This record gives sequence, C-alpha cells and structure tokens, in this order.
Amino acid sequence: MIDRFDGFIAGLGTASGLRAVAGVWPRSPLGPFTDVMVERPDGHRLLLAPSPAVAEFVAATYVFDEVRVGPVHSRTDGTRWEVDAAPLSLAFTVGRRPALGTLLRAVPRRVATDPRWISLVDVVARRVLPGVRTRGSAAGGREEFYGALDLHRITAATVGWDGVDQGALAPVDPPVRFGFGSTPRSPALTRVTTLVRRS
Repeated sequence: MIDRFDGFIAGLGTASGLRAVAGVWPRSPLGPFTDVMVERPDGHRLLLAPSPAVAEFVAATYVFDEVRVGPVHSRTDGTRWEVDAAPLSLAFTVGRRPALGTLLRAVPRRVATDPRWISLVDVVARRVLPGVRTRGSAAGGREEFYGALDLHRITAATVGWDGVDQGALAPVDPPVRFGFGSTPRSPALTRVTTLVRRS
C-alpha cells in the first residue's frame, strides 16, 4: 500500500540553533493539513500535529522525542508564508528559484513522482546535497520516496518559540534527525510529492 502526500516542505534553521521543517499538505489520505517537526538546539525532537490521526501516522513514520497535538495553521500569499503551531510561530519569505529548482521543474510530474526515478535521483542527491536523501527506510518498516517538483530559496524568516525570538535565518546545520534524511542545508521551500509505502 502506498500513501501519497502532495504539498510543500519548508526547512530552515535559526541563529539560536532551532531547526524547523514545516509540511503543508493540501492533498493527502488524511485530508488537508499542516504539521511541523522541530529539533531544538539541545537535540530534542518534537512533532507538532493538528490531530491525533496526523500525529499517529507521522510518528509511526519518523522518530521524535515528543509529540504534541494542537492547532496548526498555515497561510500564504505565494511569496510570504506563515505557520502557527504553538509554541512555534514561523513566518518566512520565498525568493527566486535556484538552478536546481529550474531542473526539477523540467522533469514531467509523472516521471518525478515515480519511485524508480526517485531512486535514481537519490544516488545523485547523496553526492551533491549533504544530508539530503530522496529514498529511504522509515520507522515501522515503512519506505519513503520524495519526488521533488520545484524549489525556492527562503530569503528571510522570523521564528519564535514560546514567545522568544530565535534569531536570524540560518542553515539547517546540523542536519535534522527525524528520519533517514534532512532537508537541504540552505533554507528552502520544496514542492514535493511524498510516497509512503506500507506493508
């Protein structure tokens, strides 16, 4: 069985060391939703999920030290995105598409989301994008495939945790440790189709 999630993943770091990965999923087996994975500077990994169903599915696929269920909302005007997921508040601005984004857009969607193509891309990604994987084993015996369709740089961000500003936008460094791979080191918004194969 393969579950398909179509949406966006934003990955960014802050000067304080907090790193956040927000997923905005307009189409999924669980309906539209937004969730956030956070790794604090001390290495503590949290999932902020909008419902028990989302929390159960995501926590069975990734690894966290803590799972919190509560309201998670996102909105965008196309270039500015906001995510509210107490205790996290996140706002970021999306800039131009780098060369990699142009290359991703050139691949037909049916090819880009085919597990066979994603497996080939994984070989290249391991060599040129440290920490990034497009295919791998997830928790619970699951297998994941990330079909990237587009990529934009994140040029500015404001991140708060428990009402405390987390400092300037920074690389995702060290890589986050929720699953088999991290987001790109440079803050970015990726248009993606994620496939989760369950036995």
